Amino acid sequence: MSSSFAHVVLLAGPSGSGKSSLAARCGLPVLVLDDFYKDAGDPTLPTLPGSGAVDWDAPASWNAEAAVAALAELCAQGAADTPVYDIAASAATGRARLDLGGAPLFVAEGIFAAEIAGRCRELGLLADALCLRGRPTTTAWRRFVRDLREGRKSVPFLIRRGWHLLRAERGIVARQVALGCRPCGQGEARDRIAALATTRPARAAAADPVPVDA
Repeated sequence: MSSSFAHVVLLAGPSGSGKSSLAARCGLPVLVLDDFYKDAGDPTLPTLPGSGAVDWDAPASWNAEAAVAALAELCAQGAADTPVYDIAASAATGRARLDLGGAPLFVAEGIFAAEIAGRCRELGLLADALCLRGRPTTTAWRRFVRDLREGRKSVPFLIRRGWHLLRAERGIVARQVALGCRPCGQGEARDRIAALATTRPARAAAADPVPVDA
């Protein structure tokens, strides 16, 4: 296992489960993994059977390799340039610099976070991997209100997607747990992150870089 400057808590869970709000409240730097979505027009994007529309809820719509590379750079160097993605436009609109400011622990949250839990564990980057779970109807309502407020997609699209995700939520959680995430509610996740934060004192300098396979 490689030494590193910092370690990451991966925060997974279905869309609308409260990942972003919990991450914002934890007092740690946050990497938004949804910024690693592929741009519309990418030939590798998966499509929904029978419609040809992009399946934005499939892991293949997301650039896992780029996400792991950014996490490895953050853990090794304490800072990294990351994409800024506009969900409404289905495209990255720029780059931003995320600096941990010497923090030895940070959170990376997103609906595909579980997809890279195993790789992060292999690279020695992982402090913990959590999957938020709750009542599917509550998740669905929270997701719809958020997406409508932010104008992410058209209302008909949000309704169709919401109904699909409501029915699929238990399976989504089961998959993320199978990929190595601990299922927990908001309170337990918050407590686990807080406990980790108090047991990882900041380091004065970064350790050797963590290698990432090409």
